[in-house]
Amino acid sequence: MTERTPLPGGRITRERLRTVLAGVQSAIGIDVSDAELIKFTNNAVFRLPAAGVVIRVAASSTMADRVDKVINVARWLERGDVPAVRLLDIDQPLVADGLKVTLWHEIAGGGRKPTGADLAGILREWHRLSPPTAGLPAWAPLAEIRSRLTEPDGVTAADVAYLRGECDRIEHQLPGLPYELPPGPIHGDAFMGNVIDGFTGPAICDFDSSCTGPREWDLVPLAVGKLRFDYPGDDHGLLAGRYGFDVIGWEGFPILRRLRELKLVTSLVPVLGSREVLRPQWQRRLDTYRDGNEDARWSTYVRAA
Repeated sequence: MTERTPLPGGRITRERLRTVLAGVQSAIGIDVSDAELIKFTNNAVFRLPAAGVVIRVAASSTMADRVDKVINVARWLERGDVPAVRLLDIDQPLVADGLKVTLWHEIAGGGRKPTGADLAGILREWHRLSPPTAGLPAWAPLAEIRSRLTEPDGVTAADVAYLRGECDRIEHQLPGLPYELPPGPIHGDAFMGNVIDGFTGPAICDFDSSCTGPREWDLVPLAVGKLRFDYPGDDHGLLAGRYGFDVIGWEGFPILRRLRELKLVTSLVPVLGSREVLRPQWQRRLDTYRDGNEDARWSTYVRAA
């Protein structure tokens, strides 16, 4: 595989992100003085409360490569009236300090926590849409994971080698899975963390993994969440009931579960060195995944302060 060119400017630090914000302010005149960092993994996400804007900075070359697709998907969803986050009406992406940046309208909270049934309703609308005119890439989850492994930061060579071998093992199992749902446009990372509460109802965000592929894949994240995380309630059960399909009972689920968990294990590989606070949680994911311990519980990554 061809090695990716690292992002220009080197490691993404808090200081560099301040430089990026200053560049955004200079480019479009928006006040970033009240910027709040609300997420910092493969993307750095800021909220500007006064402006009602969310700024997303692609913090790895994998994410940077997807920015144009994300913009196209957001505009396609807006045309299809699917409940989703909306881009600001400006030319996008911006580039600040060599990094790609997108700006979004903030969704004001409505006071009700979204449920798996809400996500099911959004996915049913998404899955009914005709594909966008510009098309979508084909589902290639292992290419996505392998792309992260070409730019490890703070991960040992031995761990990277293991994860690459795991990609190979799963790749040999994917062909011929007996899918029951028709393929088509999918979100690609449909878990509750990507559903935002709003006064007009829940909306979905984060289109980095959107593609054309098996609809079962959009139902796997909540199933894995039920099995791996101690979330309150049963969002998977609500999703399965409203969508009309329980992916856990499907015979191909064990393979897609392993694939989903590999994605969760590798999500921080390109940025772990700059996010040491997340290392203990990441290490537990890796160790229990490698041991095949399906009963081990994982925790969500701590929120950036």
